Amino acid sequence: MELLIPLDSQSGKPLYEQIYAYICDEIRSGALHAEERLPSTRVLAEHLKVSRSTTQMAYDQLLAEGYVEARPYRGYFVNRIEELIEAGSVSGEQMETSGQDTTECLVDFSPWGIDLNRFPYNTWRKLSRNTLVDDNKEMFHSGNHQGEPGFREAIRNYLHSARGVHCSVEQIIVGAGSEYLLILLSQILGSDYRIAMENPTYKQAYRVFYSLGYQVCPVEMDEGGMNLEILRKSGANVAYVMPSHQFPTGIVMPIGRRQELLKWAAEEKERYLIEDDYDSEFRYKGKPIPALQGMDRLGRVIYLGTFSKCIAPAIRVSYLVLPKELLKRYRERTGFYASTVSRIDQNILYQFLAQGHFERHLNRMRAAYKAKHDALLAAIAPLERDFEIGGENAGIHILLTAKHGHTEEELVSLAAEAGVKVYGLSSYYIYPEKKDYPATVVLGYASLSEAQIRHGANLLLKRYLS
Repeated sequence: MELLIPLDSQSGKPLYEQIYAYICDEIRSGALHAEERLPSTRVLAEHLKVSRSTTQMAYDQLLAEGYVEARPYRGYFVNRIEELIEAGSVSGEQMETSGQDTTECLVDFSPWGIDLNRFPYNTWRKLSRNTLVDDNKEMFHSGNHQGEPGFREAIRNYLHSARGVHCSVEQIIVGAGSEYLLILLSQILGSDYRIAMENPTYKQAYRVFYSLGYQVCPVEMDEGGMNLEILRKSGANVAYVMPSHQFPTGIVMPIGRRQELLKWAAEEKERYLIEDDYDSEFRYKGKPIPALQGMDRLGRVIYLGTFSKCIAPAIRVSYLVLPKELLKRYRERTGFYASTVSRIDQNILYQFLAQGHFERHLNRMRAAYKAKHDALLAAIAPLERDFEIGGENAGIHILLTAKHGHTEEELVSLAAEAGVKVYGLSSYYIYPEKKDYPATVVLGYASLSEAQIRHGANLLLKRYLS
């Protein structure tokens, strides 16, 4: 298809922003329908007589906000409008937390985006061809229920060397996304559990537990992470934690608190910790923090990881590392479930890991995110008098907390008036209406260029310091 987009070179609005806004309006009005394929960035650039980087930036913004999705080797497709309104996906989470119209947004500090400009397209294309070479019929047969053994071995090797995880190949289960694996875990554990969650937390996990009928106990946090005193009083026997980089606060749990959590889990039979290690690869200060699972000697930590943050959201491949006791229960209760990740995708990822491409990709992304991280911190340095900056040592977002004078709603509104989209921290709390929280906004930077970051920060400075 072709898109006839009226571009105004005399407008003060960047061309990529004009393209982005036009496609947004077309999707919202229904002129572009769900599942409709958009022209490639190259074709659109040629049609509009602009650079390909311009169309790529527009598409990246649409991807980050959930208006479109990228399907490997097929192109860009319009998302269903229900997925933009409901909170059933990452893009739904973005829409829910914004509370504002994005049409006039100049810079979106989304905490969910990643840098897709550096996706290793050529390598991925080559590995895909290798997987299907010589009409490999074996790839189209049903495979191992837990995931292909070679792929799980590659995951085990990576987790052991990079995260300090101790496990066998048999303990790893591969699944299509963390939500699916949490649902599978509920089948393994059964219903007789009360789950404690850090508050604020990753709301998608909360929604999964809640939808499965579990009683979820929000546990407030202190400077070390989940508050153990509140955890003990909650009556929970499972605790869902993100010790390497808590979302959204950015807290890195110190060794002492990790030991306390392991001690709590060991005090009673059938107590477990679910460790969500969603973006541990990106750390900018000090040495990498080993996984909590590596400290576990009693088989109480259930480890959850994903390739979505470090490669691409569309990969939708995650993995669960079960303690040996739960592995027996998995085989008894759910071992007959077929793997939800195709053998083709598993084989591509296996080659990506085994041939060293993954490590090289991570090194490139660390360098890119470190540059963006430093650019953002330098640009917002004038705010330090009136704001506390948090979560800056790891991950791909930071927090700005007003020391005085502003509510969270005012911070979001002031940013919107400047054409900048920021995200209120209160939306990540369980039952946010029950308590007053500090006026804090979340600023993600992964999907933005350094120029966009500086531009957005300058717009914020003018509003927040006026």
